Amino acid sequence: MAGVETTDELHTYPHMLMLGIESSCDETAAAVVEECDDLQRPWQIRSNVVASQTAIHREWGGVVPELASRQHVRDICGVVEQALSDARVTLDDIGAVSVTQGPGLVGSLLVGLSFAKSLAASRDLPLVPVHHLAGHIESLFLHNGPLPLPAVVLVVSGGHTSLYLVPSLGTYQLLARTRDDAAGEAFDKVAKLLDLGYPGGPVIDMRAQSGNDRAVDLPVLRITHADRRTPSDPGRLDFSFSGLKTAVARLVAARQASGQHFSASEVDDLCASFQRVVVATLVDRTFGAARALGAASVGVAGGVSANSRLRAEALARGGGEGLPVFVPSLALSTDNAAMIAAAGLRRLHQGVVAGPDLNADASLVL
Repeated sequence: MAGVETTDELHTYPHMLMLGIESSCDETAAAVVEECDDLQRPWQIRSNVVASQTAIHREWGGVVPELASRQHVRDICGVVEQALSDARVTLDDIGAVSVTQGPGLVGSLLVGLSFAKSLAASRDLPLVPVHHLAGHIESLFLHNGPLPLPAVVLVVSGGHTSLYLVPSLGTYQLLARTRDDAAGEAFDKVAKLLDLGYPGGPVIDMRAQSGNDRAVDLPVLRITHADRRTPSDPGRLDFSFSGLKTAVARLVAARQASGQHFSASEVDDLCASFQRVVVATLVDRTFGAARALGAASVGVAGGVSANSRLRAEALARGGGEGLPVFVPSLALSTDNAAMIAAAGLRRLHQGVVAGPDLNADASLVL
């Protein structure tokens, strides 16, 4: 990877203060995370500041990349200053800077990356590039402490739905991914079809609380039938949500063609039924991979991990199968810089630092 240097030497940085910067999409975030001596809680969040752009993009029904990058430019300095203030530290106390290199919107990524590179160069600090999804995985360790390994981790958000095996600290092996829409993207699109606003995940979760989750018969995609999956081929557990979204679109179109509208209770039922199918798909595939690979624990991270039904069903399934399940706090579920700082500390221990030619990568592979 251009601009990234690695060594075989493991490094120790006792009581290191890591400044993390995240700007991959529509949140400008900065955080200070301290490395501690406690093996059960090796990282402590000193500050975690997020400037959300939801109000800006709600008018357009989704994130507008150009608007997002412009707002990052406006917010980045103030967000970093606030993170330092909340942590009661100055730049003189910071030992390294970590930043999201990708994936994400390239204009947004470049704002955070340019700021981090300039800051690191001006203060002669190590610069640590971080993969956004590695940050989500490390949010589990940041909130819960060490997880029993190997762990199968579901990373589910508006832009990503992927399963990873974490066989050892700082190692991530892709098991499965979505072949089309991410789960969070499907939530947003269905909310738009139902005229519920943006973002769709929280409002569908809320409306589903009052609905009948069996009122609407929606399809569950099977990429490969369960009896054809093998432990050596967990990749057959890939996800797909475009068909489910299309099924909802057809219901809406049929109702509109009849000249009628869904009642409030019918919208609640549709939200509950849609959420039931999404969550069942996510949980079934995650625990299927965990069983196939003999995982010692399961993690669920990313923005959609804040969904109340997903949390409840994952924890219940884990209890039933005797497999511990870990989720991050709600503050660490959505995009934030504390998870980037934690992942940065992990990479810094592995000897990973970047040079001045580090560039953003919108399609960075983990």
